Amino acid sequence: MEKGRKQIVLFPYMAQGHILPFLALAQHMEQKGYAITFVNTPLNINKLHKSLPPSSNNIKLVEIPFNSSDHGLPPHSENSDALPYYLIPCLLTACPSLQLPFRNLLSNLIQEAGGEKPVCVVSDMFFGWCADVAHEFGIFHAIFSTSGGFGMACFYSEWLNLPHKVLSGNAVEYTLPDFPEAGTFHVTQLSAAVEELNKTATTYFQRKLGIPVWSIGPLLLSSEDRARIGSQSTISPEKCIQWLDQKEPNSVIYISFGSQNTISASQMEKLAKALDASGKNFIWVVRPPFGFDTNKEFVVEDWLPEGFLQSVQDQERGLIVKKWAPQVEILAHKSVSAFVSHCGWNSVLESLKNRVPLIGWPMHADQFYNAKWLVEEVGVCVEVARGSNFEIKEEDIMEKIELVMGENEKGKEIRRKACEVKEIMRDAIRDDGDYKGSSVKAMEGFFIAALQGREKGYCC
Repeated sequence: MEKGRKQIVLFPYMAQGHILPFLALAQHMEQKGYAITFVNTPLNINKLHKSLPPSSNNIKLVEIPFNSSDHGLPPHSENSDALPYYLIPCLLTACPSLQLPFRNLLSNLIQEAGGEKPVCVVSDMFFGWCADVAHEFGIFHAIFSTSGGFGMACFYSEWLNLPHKVLSGNAVEYTLPDFPEAGTFHVTQLSAAVEELNKTATTYFQRKLGIPVWSIGPLLLSSEDRARIGSQSTISPEKCIQWLDQKEPNSVIYISFGSQNTISASQMEKLAKALDASGKNFIWVVRPPFGFDTNKEFVVEDWLPEGFLQSVQDQERGLIVKKWAPQVEILAHKSVSAFVSHCGWNSVLESLKNRVPLIGWPMHADQFYNAKWLVEEVGVCVEVARGSNFEIKEEDIMEKIELVMGENEKGKEIRRKACEVKEIMRDAIRDDGDYKGSSVKAMEGFFIAALQGREKGYCC
């Protein structure tokens, strides 16, 4: 690590959907001349050590002690992606146990630097206690949300107002009293981006919290870094590209519900039948259905209609991938026309960066609000279902596929808007000559605030 660089400490939650955006942020900050201390638990740090790009000379990976067995979790379970869905709350509950080790880590960093404090600590939204630790040392603190602005604003307002407690009678729709700009919500959306696209959310947080908010996205790793650091795909990018190269442009549907989500067995069957009847080419990342015993071996054929797998293989119309796929490379291919997605924020960004519209199937948390925003505000998505308990029909899936991929006016408009969003995202991170995109300006604003706070001894 080069001497003389000011230090920033980054601490993401233990999940790939959080670690990867934080790593993209670390690379961006490193390019701006900062030294990064990237904190996480031993197994996550070990994985990053094996895959961090050689060029990242000023990103230091630091372990923080954590024993999953102490918290009712299986041994060596330090990432939510390695856990069945029902155990993820246990990992969240265990997070406060990291507070004291993190305090010790910060103290050691300051001692090693001869008393010089880091410029700031940037922590995950699930680590609210990080602010207390940073402030104890007089260090500027910021939260980096790996969710989109609109989804995060809705999620925050939902928790403040708990609308499900005041709905009366047979009411199924409601509004958020402190966030009317968000429009009307349905009870099925209740949960257990860049500035140009997220102005409503940014304004809400500034109004509600009275502190600065910076829209610094989109933050995405390169496809090479994503492949090295992400979960191991069960199919090579080369094989996927070879298969896609044989298909016509804009003729393939990509289906994936992310690293922590899945659908029910009945939904899986209906989706398979709809894909078969649609006649469309597709790549489907199939994960064990909801409620599947993770101690058993997952055999894909057991959960699909009889003859389905053989039929699509014989026709060379479908590619079934077990659990993991090289998503970035797939979405970047010219043959891909639509993405059936859970609308997790990383997937949304990866899709729109490649001008691919979405067919939304949100599962939980901010995904419902991301889907609402993509449908109502941005116009690049249609929603087909919500959650794993939704009784879906084959005809509904086929209708939404045809709507997005067909030569109808609605489909053309959705695809046109997806292309517009791709340009907005590209312009947001432009920094060439006299032009600075909104995200570039936001990041500069953040650095100014952090450095001023460091010099004046105040915290955020």
